[in-house]
Amino acid sequence: MNLAIRARLTFLYCAVLGLTFVAFFWICDLGFRHSIETTVNDSSRTNLETVRRLLANTASQGDESVRAELRDLSNLWANGALLEVADAKGTWLFRSPQFLRASPSLPQLAANDIAFFTTNLDSSQYRVALGLVEVAGERFQIHAAVPTEPFDQALDRFRIIEKEALPLLVLLASLLGYWLSGKSLQPVNRIIQTAEQIGAQNLSRRLEVPEPRDELRHLTETLNAMLARIEASFQRITQFTADASHDLRTPVAVIRTTAEIALRRSRPAEEYRDALSRILLTSVETSDLLENLLTLARADAGAAGLEMLPLDLNAHLRKVQEQGAVLAADKSLSITLRTPDVPVWVRGDEIAIHRLLLILIDNAVKYTPHGGHCEISLSQNQAHAHIAVKDTGIGIPESDLDCIFERFRRADRARSRETPGAGLGLAIARWITHMHGGTISAESTLGMGSVFHIRLPVSASA
Repeated sequence: MNLAIRARLTFLYCAVLGLTFVAFFWICDLGFRHSIETTVNDSSRTNLETVRRLLANTASQGDESVRAELRDLSNLWANGALLEVADAKGTWLFRSPQFLRASPSLPQLAANDIAFFTTNLDSSQYRVALGLVEVAGERFQIHAAVPTEPFDQALDRFRIIEKEALPLLVLLASLLGYWLSGKSLQPVNRIIQTAEQIGAQNLSRRLEVPEPRDELRHLTETLNAMLARIEASFQRITQFTADASHDLRTPVAVIRTTAEIALRRSRPAEEYRDALSRILLTSVETSDLLENLLTLARADAGAAGLEMLPLDLNAHLRKVQEQGAVLAADKSLSITLRTPDVPVWVRGDEIAIHRLLLILIDNAVKYTPHGGHCEISLSQNQAHAHIAVKDTGIGIPESDLDCIFERFRRADRARSRETPGAGLGLAIARWITHMHGGTISAESTLGMGSVFHIRLPVSASA
């Protein structure tokens, strides 16, 4: 059903209200009929009791006296009530004319019992109370009838009112429901109008939050939070694109300029060799940058699948120390390793963990002056394995510690032509750590060095 929410709400409201009115009128009809039955039963029972008391007072005076009293009583009843009385022999002492003309078939009764039934007497419907009573040692059968036509007419009028009022009530309720649903959906319409106006140029705009603390307020707050996340992601993407373009422009310009200068005139072979060496070195740096960009792009897309297997961090740290020693040889740096005597097991991707450790060692080597020192330590408690990479390098300003793990962010003193890199290593390190359920943090003193801490959940031994 392709209807607007307002139309669907009105239709549902109309259907529910219509069923409610039908059920209400049906219950009222049942109650009305039950009330009529109770009323006529009580009236006929009262008449029967009146006849019984009359018989008790006049039975000793003879049948003629009883007939006269019953005739007078029948004439006194102005509401159309009828009666007939028979003695123990079945002789009728008195019968109203309607009983004489109709002669209905009556049920048999036990002594001192009362029964009720409905029958037609002289083309009119009556409710009859039948009683078998003993008075002064004699048994009498009494039939007291009360007309039900006035009550039936009242019930018919009520049913006519039901049939006329039900459609009108449903129509009025539907119009009211349509108006109420429109009022209720006004905040939704405002949300739609505002959302249609939000685009890439004004992502900072937010939806108006309704004052009532209801579902619409929760929806609006949720949408505003989503817009804030989209804006933050958009800003990160924009910044990422700008930084990537900036960092890629420089090596491409170096390669192009070096080649153009080398080709302007004939040069000795040594100069060509130097130019090609610079081009090769710049190409390698550019390839590393592109590889890091692709890694982060795959991470953002959720396509960088990791194969989680039990790994011994002891063994990996020893490999990384050996590779770090090669990187540190040109700067005469010493790299030491402190690990427990037992394996430290974690669940992780071997290539990703190796890259994570190598990023931290490479950073320590880059930013530590000649003759400095780097220390790698590994410890373990019941829940986590702790890796610390400490160096005696230039340090990181305290104001930069909160942003060094962001993409293309490098501490100000580290941004120099002598220190290669695009500021993506620590961003990749943070992503790898989070993918393994761990945390990474840094602490540093400017001019005295830095310490990077990695905590990974430990695993059962292989």
